[in-house]
Amino acid sequence: MSVFAVEIFLVLLGVGLLCLEALLPSVTRRAIAALSLGGTALALVLFAFADTSAAALPAFVQPFHQLDSLALFYKGFALVATLAVLWLTVENRGYLERHCPEGRHGEMFSLPPLVCAGMMWMASAKDLMTVFVCLELVTVSFYVLVAFARKSSLVLEAGVKYLILGALSTGVLVYGIAWTYGVTDSMSFDGISAALADPETPRRGALLGAAFLLAGLGFKVAAAPFHIWVPDVYQGAPLPVTTFLSVGSKAAGFVVLSRVVAAFTAAESLIRTEITTLLLIAGAATILLGSLPALFQTSVKRLLAYSSISHAGYLLLALAAAPTARHDLSSAGVTAFYLGTYLPMTVLGFLVLSVLRQNGVGDDLRDLAGLGRRQPFLALAATLGFASLAGLPLTAGFMGKLLVFLGLVDHAAWAALTCAVIGAAAGFYYYLRPVLAMYSGSPATAEPIKLSTATRAVLFALVAAIIVIGVYPRSLQAPLKSAGTTAVHASH
Repeated sequence: MSVFAVEIFLVLLGVGLLCLEALLPSVTRRAIAALSLGGTALALVLFAFADTSAAALPAFVQPFHQLDSLALFYKGFALVATLAVLWLTVENRGYLERHCPEGRHGEMFSLPPLVCAGMMWMASAKDLMTVFVCLELVTVSFYVLVAFARKSSLVLEAGVKYLILGALSTGVLVYGIAWTYGVTDSMSFDGISAALADPETPRRGALLGAAFLLAGLGFKVAAAPFHIWVPDVYQGAPLPVTTFLSVGSKAAGFVVLSRVVAAFTAAESLIRTEITTLLLIAGAATILLGSLPALFQTSVKRLLAYSSISHAGYLLLALAAAPTARHDLSSAGVTAFYLGTYLPMTVLGFLVLSVLRQNGVGDDLRDLAGLGRRQPFLALAATLGFASLAGLPLTAGFMGKLLVFLGLVDHAAWAALTCAVIGAAAGFYYYLRPVLAMYSGSPATAEPIKLSTATRAVLFALVAAIIVIGVYPRSLQAPLKSAGTTAVHASH
């Protein structure tokens, strides 16, 4: 079975569940949830054993589809993230039943497989047209998911803001694609790269097209100054959707950015210096604009929203750093590695908030008081998740930040490095505030928080992933090494 067949299976799964929900109202929500979870898990297993050679792809797909190490990593990432989000949706079924129309929330289980398929296709895209179509599949699905629990005024506000700003960013992105095509006479990344190495290509036109393209993608990844939607949308959207936006949407945006930046900054590119400088400035500004407001947040969910902005800044800096042979990883490989470390700790943070919500505990710092006594295992897992987000040594988050810092040092980007260090220092303060709250003060009630066996297993798996990557980073580096090595040698 080819990888493309797995992606088609996900599309059929999503469409089938939508039809099942619409045509057979008697089907229980539990059955739809089980089918979605089971189908996505099956897709992950099929992907693990799929034929990853380009020859296995259908002939009509091969001109538009690439299966390098980077694409395969992001495909696996999308499947794992989708599976985690579906599990969180099950955990939040009580909230969804209260706030969805007529208590029906089947779309919350049928749309994530479609989003996953869009992200997987995006990872293999060879040209801007494929990128745009796949990106819109993901974005339009998120429009529905963000505003689906519309009995809540906060959800409606989040949905309207995301829709308006998302539509605006799509327009900017299309304008950038049009300019880039007009200047380079190509939609493919290889064609754009070759055109930008030609001295006859209009340099100013290429810069204008690149600026609009990066601005449109900047919204998708919550990069400054296009990050203003994140705190309100993350706070208002249901927890599973917030998690999907924070992990899945960000990964989808950065896999496209990796391809685009590689085309714009290839050897002999006319605009290589300008694009690199723009990424350094945007990354440094994004870190500061995400980290500094987070210092004053009392809502953990909103704190994680600003945290997502800050991490987007580190990812931009990873893209800005030219390929280095230090770890046999390209800048795109470092970005993928960072996202791989970001997945377990972010999902862990939102899973903890989900468990607390199911037990009637809010997401304010004051609501966490005494959690260490009410549920020691949950508090311990949350502590490790926040420590990893802060970048504590021997955790996954530390290794991600370390690679970014080393890349900046190797290329003497001292101003950006200074901003990154300031953001990391601020992170230790605002990430450890929830930890301090959990182990101090008295709980509002002494009633223990109950954890199901499945929830304990998921928490343990996320904690184990954070520790293993932190102690043995090669476990995550190995799938990216061949792509990184190729890029490094190609740059010399």
